[in-house]
Amino acid sequence: MARLTPYLSFTDRAREALEFYRSVLGGTVDISTFGSMPGMTDDPAEQELVMHGQLETPGGLVLMASDTPSFMTYVAPTSGVTVALTGGPEDVDDIRAAFTALSDGATDVMPFELAPWGDHYGQLVDRFGISWMFDAGTA
Repeated sequence: MARLTPYLSFTDRAREALEFYRSVLGGTVDISTFGSMPGMTDDPAEQELVMHGQLETPGGLVLMASDTPSFMTYVAPTSGVTVALTGGPEDVDDIRAAFTALSDGATDVMPFELAPWGDHYGQLVDRFGISWMFDAGTA
């Protein structure tokens, strides 16, 4: 079955972001650089940029990311695109822990707390400019 997977675009911080997300969510990061693919770039300054990076967490979450070399157009994250981390009552502690860790250096933080509709909910823009939403159902 197909699945939707967030794919984040950075100018030159994909590796740093993926490693930070790994420290928060656990799992393993796999990175291919532009320099590891023959013919992708001849610019020595762009050899270590991330052509494709992927974080796979123990719980099966997948988050992908890449950098943008000079021959490509950078598309910045927009306010209409959000990475959502959601779950049920059994996930509240894990989601709260991820929210707390991702809050380091974040802006536009809405605390993760019980919302009027009954779920635990919060949101933030992380230190890399990525919008996150957190929701854990209570029933």
